[in-house]
Amino acid sequence: MKYGHDETLSVIRKKRLVAILRGVPMEKLDGVVSALVNGGVCVLEFTFDHDRPGYLQENAAKIRHAVERYGDQVIVGCGTALTVQEVEAAHEAGATLVISPDVNVGVIQRTRELGMVSMPGALTPTEIVTAWNAGADIVKLFPAGELGLGYLKAIRGPLCHIPVSAVGGVKPENVKDFLDAGVCGFGVGGQLVLGSAVKRGEYAAIEARAREFTQAIAQWEAAR
Repeated sequence: MKYGHDETLSVIRKKRLVAILRGVPMEKLDGVVSALVNGGVCVLEFTFDHDRPGYLQENAAKIRHAVERYGDQVIVGCGTALTVQEVEAAHEAGATLVISPDVNVGVIQRTRELGMVSMPGALTPTEIVTAWNAGADIVKLFPAGELGLGYLKAIRGPLCHIPVSAVGGVKPENVKDFLDAGVCGFGVGGQLVLGSAVKRGEYAAIEARAREFTQAIAQWEAAR
């Protein structure tokens, strides 16, 4: 099943959590994805790792595999998308979500032309508004942990009409704080897809960590 733009965005807004899979080798992919799904995570970001030879083809293969094997259970997206070529490769592989660390108007516009959800990264109010005006569906505040909750609350004042997600520094213990500050969701990498667990094939640890995150979100939702 391939989700359309609106269905993809709806799931992201409802579930609030995007798992960032950076540097997960293909032979570990099924173990990691299954653990995340079992832990309640259903939005996955496969990053383009630009320091690796053949990174574009490698990530496209991971996306294609995830879509073909888990497409009825997860939303599959690409991350660290810096070029239109990467957006097109992800789309061809079946991704319906494009996440970037920066504001590249060409990337945003091509993402939307292809019917995919756009989530570019931004730091300043000017970047956030530029991304939104270019067609972003959600703007990723990055790095959120370094900026802090005070900064987040400050920008939410004048820019409360723009949905913002937080990436960087998010843990199960501070999920409530970020949601209270006004974010619509999170992207989480190393705090969720535990590097040591991936390396050793300890997928139960990743599933347990996923449950910590999804339960923290559920508890916040229940208390609203």
